[in-house]
Amino acid sequence: MATYLVTGATGLIGRHFTRLLLEREDTEQVALLVREPSRERLAALVASWPHPERVSLVTGDLAGSMLGVEEELRERLRGSVDHIVHLAALYDLTADDEASIKANVEGTRNVIELAADLRAGCLHHVSSVAVAGDYDGVFTEEMFDAGQRLVTPYHRTKFEAERLVREQHEVPWRVYRPAVVVGHSKTGEMDKIDGPYYLFNAINRLTSVPNLPMVGPDIGDINVVPVDYVAEAMRELVTRDGLDGRTFHLVNPEPQSVTSVYNAFAAAAGAPTISMELNEGLSRRIVQLVKLSEHVPGVTIARDAVMERIGIPPVLLETMTFPSVFASASTRKALAGSGIEVPRLEEYAPALWRYWREHLDPFRARKHGPRGELDGRRVVITGASSGIGRATALKVAEQGGVPLLVARRQHELEEVRDEIIAAGGQASVYPADLTDEESVHKAVAAMLADHGRVDMLVNNAGRSIRRSIRLSYDRFHDYERAMAINYFGAVRLILALLPHMSERKFGHVVNVSSIGVQGIAPRFSAYAASKAALDYFAKIAATETHGDGITFTTIHMPLVRTPMIRPTKIYDAFPTKSPDQAADMVLKALKDRPKHIGTPMGQAIQLAYALTPGLTDAVAYQGFRIFPDSAAAGGSGGLKIGRGDRHLSKAATALAKLSRGFHW
Repeated sequence: MATYLVTGATGLIGRHFTRLLLEREDTEQVALLVREPSRERLAALVASWPHPERVSLVTGDLAGSMLGVEEELRERLRGSVDHIVHLAALYDLTADDEASIKANVEGTRNVIELAADLRAGCLHHVSSVAVAGDYDGVFTEEMFDAGQRLVTPYHRTKFEAERLVREQHEVPWRVYRPAVVVGHSKTGEMDKIDGPYYLFNAINRLTSVPNLPMVGPDIGDINVVPVDYVAEAMRELVTRDGLDGRTFHLVNPEPQSVTSVYNAFAAAAGAPTISMELNEGLSRRIVQLVKLSEHVPGVTIARDAVMERIGIPPVLLETMTFPSVFASASTRKALAGSGIEVPRLEEYAPALWRYWREHLDPFRARKHGPRGELDGRRVVITGASSGIGRATALKVAEQGGVPLLVARRQHELEEVRDEIIAAGGQASVYPADLTDEESVHKAVAAMLADHGRVDMLVNNAGRSIRRSIRLSYDRFHDYERAMAINYFGAVRLILALLPHMSERKFGHVVNVSSIGVQGIAPRFSAYAASKAALDYFAKIAATETHGDGITFTTIHMPLVRTPMIRPTKIYDAFPTKSPDQAADMVLKALKDRPKHIGTPMGQAIQLAYALTPGLTDAVAYQGFRIFPDSAAAGGSGGLKIGRGDRHLSKAATALAKLSRGFHW
């Protein structure tokens, strides 16, 4: 009967290895080192494994001396641990030096310290074929330091960790070097994107391409093994006597070309496969040309931007292939008779692909239902109780989306919801005050609890103030109120949703701005400025969230006949859009996700200001003179527009028609 202490039991290899270890009749006790925050999760996992009564959880941390294990417990374990199996590590090619050293080097040093203190029978260290670095040729199980270059912090720290194990003399040791570990060959289970999985999104995009013959370069070999092979091989090698001081390559004995790996997954996905490889000489020249192009200004930036957009870290270009060929004759000899062999990738690639598509595809949130782009989307719409917001909600629901209705007045939102439900759609109500942070966070928490996700946001709620600056000298609160809802309210809601959208690698934000931002709109200094602030926030946010698949559309909306403009009676004489027409613009923004939507008039005004700003100012000034301040704004109130009356001057009427949709 044997006793074990295992680190990293919550990891991919650790979970499978520990479960297999517990299945053995000669396993007496397994102690699992776990950090306090992960203790509850590991306990739930252990409960589903065979013989959970054989398991004890030991609270500790790789970063602590003696792994943070208390002296009292060490005293009880001292001399009674047959095997310490060190699986915990940071497996991340994109991690920096500091994080990699802390986890892989310092963590291993602390494991060695604990193993010596406990007088463990053997220390089993899980290293990686990454220790071979850029060694070109056959890398045997007996080789270690062959003058190879170690290209990333991961390579360097795995090498240093293995060196620490080899050079200590207090505890017998064994080293295991897995190749690139992918998911379970039967279930496809995998816990993160790594290795060839980075190619999956690109392959997924190719599924819509006709299956025509493809030609590709021979860029080298890779080595892929499923996690169940690694776990089964380790169980056999850890528990067998007489193997101390040896290193085992847990690899595919036959190197796999990148092309063959691509073809295995492309076939599983239904994407075109590569039917012919270019010869080695031509392929080498193509690779060299790609490397030379990195010195051309802007090429590397553009390349990295494209790669990040499809979820591929640029460092993968340096680490995708292995110049080394990993010999494994000694390992295969040790496993002879056990029936443990590496399965062919072509046989289990479909299982890996299915699991990735259902659980790991970082962009799976971008997929919509069969009825179209909005089918099944959860769309937050602010100002949804009337006007553009209400009309947008109805149209979103018609197309299979689920509008999440936000406004201050709950009963009006419920009326909109009931109308949607009566028409056969779905909708939910979330009353909130966008100027109050607690109210916004409470609403977002409720949305996520009810629906599990939010796909899109329409910032439509707004406050319009039409008042000249000369009437605003003692009304600074007008500017504060406009900013509070039009800018801060919208940004508050965006910031509340961005973490969720970033995690799902998908989100779209539509900001309903104003045509007044494109031109010079007299009397709208408060309103247009608050909308302009939101416009520029969206422009900058779009650059920072580009890699997370989050996009922004700004709609420079013309004048729309909604309750918001009702107090300004002068607009009764203006040509305007209806809420339904405005909602069609919002719907286009949600479905097509362009950067900008506007009107020809808005574009013309923007161009005029860019080319002739002085002349544009002069024209706008005439508009300022022609259209008076309303009585409600503190003006003379001399202009009266009543039922059937349109007391606009001819000049004012002409300008209103000429600048259709513009705010005067």
